[in-house]
Amino acid sequence: MSPDTDVAAIVEELTLAEAIELTVGTSDPTARATGYLAGVPRLDVPPIRLVDGPLGVRIPGETSTAFPAPLAVSAAFDADLAREHGAALGRETRGKDQDVLLAPGLNVIRVPHNGRNFEYYSEDPVLTASTAAAVVEGIQSQDVVATPKHYVANNQETDRAALDVDVGERALRELYLAPFRATVDAGAGAVMSSYNGLDGTPMSEHRRLLTDVLKEEWGFSGFVVSDWFATREAAPAATGGMDVEMPGVSMLELLSGGEQGGEDEGGDGGFSPADIDFPEEFASGMPDPESVEGFREALPGAVERGEVPRKRVFDMAQRVLTAAEDVGVFDDDRADGAVDTEAHRELARRVAIRGSVLLENDGVLPLDEADDVALIGPNVDEAVLGGGGSSETTPVVETSPIEGIEERAAGSVTVAHGLPPVEGFSMFDFGDDEGEEGEDGHGSEPGEEYSVDDAAAAAADADVAVVVVRDVASEATDREDLRLPDRQDELIEAVAAANDRTVVALNTSGPIEVPWREDVAAVLEQWYPGQAHGHALAAVLYGDEDPGGRLPVTFAPEGTYPTDGDERRFPGVEGTVHYEEGVFVGYRHFDATDATPTYPFGHGESYADVAYRDAAIDGDAVTVDVANVGDRDGREVVQVYVRPQAVEGVDRPVREFAGAASVGIEAGEVASVRVPIDDLALQRYDPADGWTVDPGEYTVEVARSAGDVRAELSLER
Repeated sequence: MSPDTDVAAIVEELTLAEAIELTVGTSDPTARATGYLAGVPRLDVPPIRLVDGPLGVRIPGETSTAFPAPLAVSAAFDADLAREHGAALGRETRGKDQDVLLAPGLNVIRVPHNGRNFEYYSEDPVLTASTAAAVVEGIQSQDVVATPKHYVANNQETDRAALDVDVGERALRELYLAPFRATVDAGAGAVMSSYNGLDGTPMSEHRRLLTDVLKEEWGFSGFVVSDWFATREAAPAATGGMDVEMPGVSMLELLSGGEQGGEDEGGDGGFSPADIDFPEEFASGMPDPESVEGFREALPGAVERGEVPRKRVFDMAQRVLTAAEDVGVFDDDRADGAVDTEAHRELARRVAIRGSVLLENDGVLPLDEADDVALIGPNVDEAVLGGGGSSETTPVVETSPIEGIEERAAGSVTVAHGLPPVEGFSMFDFGDDEGEEGEDGHGSEPGEEYSVDDAAAAAADADVAVVVVRDVASEATDREDLRLPDRQDELIEAVAAANDRTVVALNTSGPIEVPWREDVAAVLEQWYPGQAHGHALAAVLYGDEDPGGRLPVTFAPEGTYPTDGDERRFPGVEGTVHYEEGVFVGYRHFDATDATPTYPFGHGESYADVAYRDAAIDGDAVTVDVANVGDRDGREVVQVYVRPQAVEGVDRPVREFAGAASVGIEAGEVASVRVPIDDLALQRYDPADGWTVDPGEYTVEVARSAGDVRAELSLER
């Protein structure tokens, strides 16, 4: 805290009405913030502004750096890069004169169909925790409050606002809560609660998880903010541990920038999502504002009746002011931040490259710059910035695949779309007829004809064919299946039949099916790469940079994931989803079953050729020498897994990810790598005894992926 601001003294001076105003959103006079707390002018408490931002700061009508999706950040397996990324997000937030960034999202990827997976980090809690904690440290370092979300078990978008989650305590602790605890330890000033309920109690009212676990057990001193329109009953929410209700205005007023609605002092005005005509895809994923009992209207009476202790309201206000003071909201010399700088543009490019995962390569990559290239795909003339929802970001500059390849290639580049543009959808396009074919910014002309055959013919005439394809994903809706939409699989197959040097570049929100993998020469996964899409694609394809990423999620055939084929597990039955797989999510599930993944967790190829030597245990870490025995510089991601003790009556995973180190190695050089073993990989949670490390011998694996172990070591505990 600064010496000039005494939060406790300010709280002592607050009236009850003023304290309540610090716990509920209102209209931003500038119509810019996603959420707005008006402050207390009488006591010189300034407004506090909250803004969306997992992929970049989102303010309607304004631009900012469009960074790659968080899934690409985690694919780098590099906490230092994640911290740098978080710091850039924080600077952009300050550059927009905002105080609280509603990021990062860190729900563990349980359901591969989840439409919001691109906003998250991994199917593994250790990778999620290390990446998210680093991002939080970066955000907070720039005098911005980080807001990890969505606490907790918001692992699908279908029925998210009404769904109840039935999850065992062990899985809850080991998988879903562990990353949030890491972000609290990293200094997060706020936490956003989720829409769903858990074990019969709405998260907005869940005293055990909001108060007992988050605030008391973990020592979280910041504030808990609701997801927008997620609170239900005001008194149970306040006494349960909710500190701030958002947005505190009507749905119409929120979406119109404060120009309409709100005539009932922040109530819903009788408005519902149906009145706004949201796209049908979002029907099951949108909250109902009519179910919200607002803090502003309800808390005064609840305090008077003794339903909410007066001191609890002042605790809520103090938590908000403490988090704000910690990042300098009261200070005159607070950092100004910066938006769309050259450094941020370069970071966006670097993260996109470092997050690129080379899934297959039979030697066609890297390309020879003299190759004649057929660049094919329905969206090759636009950068894939992200999915739909609150993370949508508008950049100042962006590079498409066409621009990136044409700028880099020395040979000819022939472009063929093959198919009409694959259309995404936005939560903010309600009632909007814009974006019709030919007027969508894809560079296509009205009436343009698309032909798979013409694309195949272009491929046949080229030295190499690069097919760029994408999926479609968004907040508030889940993907129907894991196939590429709109005949893109057919396009790939036709091009591969015409040219045996076909490279497929994927832009997806998570795992997909790849039925054509044996027919193509290389497969590159770039997730949603953001504004630097074209430059990052060219840098990797031509070998200017080694693809530095590894899979943070398992790729497998549909029907083999633990949530597939069982409605109880997904999407749920009678309003409840049952996490009956326990801790066996992602690679843990595939290790424990006969199902074989297409590409295992941690998989990714390199242009370098590496050898692992002299692996050893050094205290609580693994050391290993990694030699680049090839003739190209490269990047290796050394991964460590722990095979836990067998315990009678307890199902343990075959292996648990324990940490990784990403290191660049020049050709002919040897890098000495040290990877600390994360405590979570050695522990299990016992509902009776709490966190437990079973004594005995543990096998520690040094690996290139969960399916490629290079050395085994022994660790005594």
